[in-house]
Amino acid sequence: MEQSLEGMVIPRHIALILDGNGRWAKKRGLPRPAGHKEGCVTVEKTVELAARMGIEYLTVYGFSTENWKRSTEEVGALMQLFRYYMVRLLKVASANNVRVRMIGDRSRFDRDIIDGIGRLEKETRENTGLTFVIAVNYGGRDEITRAMRKMAQDVKDGQLKAEAITEETVASYLDTAEIPDPELLIRTSGELRLSNYLLWQLAYTEIYVTDCLWPDFNREELEKAVIAYNNRERRFGGTS
Repeated sequence: MEQSLEGMVIPRHIALILDGNGRWAKKRGLPRPAGHKEGCVTVEKTVELAARMGIEYLTVYGFSTENWKRSTEEVGALMQLFRYYMVRLLKVASANNVRVRMIGDRSRFDRDIIDGIGRLEKETRENTGLTFVIAVNYGGRDEITRAMRKMAQDVKDGQLKAEAITEETVASYLDTAEIPDPELLIRTSGELRLSNYLLWQLAYTEIYVTDCLWPDFNREELEKAVIAYNNRERRFGGTS
């Protein structure tokens, strides 16, 4: 029997690891880029679903710092897809009152991609609905390392006292400053690892794993994740 979301708590912030694009394409005898392209279509649909569901923040792992190790051909295809997708995303964001924010080290991208990211953020800044966060050239360890460098420099410059550093201080130096930590992490394709994703922010996050490959992710899968989240007893500070 299917459960309804009526009366359930909708997580304020959901993080997603979009896994299985390559396997989806392989199952259909298609090249890997076809899986990534279909995965982008699923991202668009999920943004619209999340916005209608009342989710305030949706963060997706778009391109990791480790993805540069893939073949030159695949990385090149991903960059071209990213260029195309940024144009599409602007239309989706405008139609759904979505604000777009990018996290990660964008300095490694070509100039036109950096400019495109800036345009996306600028032109959606005044939107008041869902905040859609895309992690690009992102890695949790890299994020924390960059944050610590900034913090160390501020201590050296006398702008911050070492003894005054708290967890809140650290969080304010991260890419996700002013974004609440996710309550729910969804990972597709059945993989059971964090893959260097939001390592600080996921400290108390509920994790939901589905065998569904990302391009096949849909409303039913999203609702199943929210139902599973509601069926868990969240405890902090102890085990009793």
